[in-house]
Amino acid sequence: MVTDVGGLGDRSFNDSAYRGLLASQARLGAYIQVLQSRSAADYQPNLSALSNLRFDMIYAIGFLMSRDLDEVAQANPSQHYAIIDAVVPDPNVVSVTFKEEDGSFLAGALAAMMSRTHHIAFLGGQDIPLLEKFEAGFVAGAREVDPRTRVDVKYVGSFDDVAAGKELTDLLFDDGADIVYAAAGKATLGAIDSVKQRSGDYVIGVDSDQDALAPGKILTSMVKKVNVAVFDVARAIQLGHPLTGHLVLGLKQHAIGLTDFRYTKAAIGPARLARLARIERAIEDGRISPPYTRAGEAAFRPVPLP
Repeated sequence: MVTDVGGLGDRSFNDSAYRGLLASQARLGAYIQVLQSRSAADYQPNLSALSNLRFDMIYAIGFLMSRDLDEVAQANPSQHYAIIDAVVPDPNVVSVTFKEEDGSFLAGALAAMMSRTHHIAFLGGQDIPLLEKFEAGFVAGAREVDPRTRVDVKYVGSFDDVAAGKELTDLLFDDGADIVYAAAGKATLGAIDSVKQRSGDYVIGVDSDQDALAPGKILTSMVKKVNVAVFDVARAIQLGHPLTGHLVLGLKQHAIGLTDFRYTKAAIGPARLARLARIERAIEDGRISPPYTRAGEAAFRPVPLP
């Protein structure tokens, strides 16, 4: 696999993909190799280097690699590739995307339930269509629970600037938000650092289960099971039926969701957890369709639930 610039150790997106690769090694007997990208200029050379070694499957971790992967895949038509969070329409590429709006909707609903000030915030990495899904779902989820809730939105402009992540989260808390959903890759670590010294405030983590990074201060994490997708793609290769086309995974496929609140369950309480479960069921059965664009979020109206 080729990591994006966040690299291994981001405690988020790349690490989740790597867990899937390790599971392929442990459970399928796969030989694995990882090339880390220090900058975007490394993407195509790294993909080409692995292609020359003729692996059964090469993963491009992140939408930023889509153009480079397209060129490499066309130059190596007999090589199988997978990309996470983007769609590359070449016949030898399986594209895996997630319905991040599903889990983000739940995160927004829980944040609105827990906010003392009716004021929460979203911190994104880069302002791009992928992150718009996180933002729109989060804002709509808060509106589902409490239309009075104010949601501030800021973007770091990067997925790996931890210092900027902390600085912007400090500003959001100082401006009155008491819960910040940080969907910013490695920069989310800065948001987590910010909340550690703040009484009564929370951060919501992203991609991996980050709850243990600041026990009791991370309300929950919106988990994308990239590891499961990586493993499933590898297992299909081993079975002799490589996946192709575009796979879309969401709450209904158990590929998106919140953590088990092991450090915050008491603070949340059974009534809020029960309400959250009702909202989750409504998404799964189609009564609620979380928006994935700002236009969809603006048009969203709360759905009355029993």
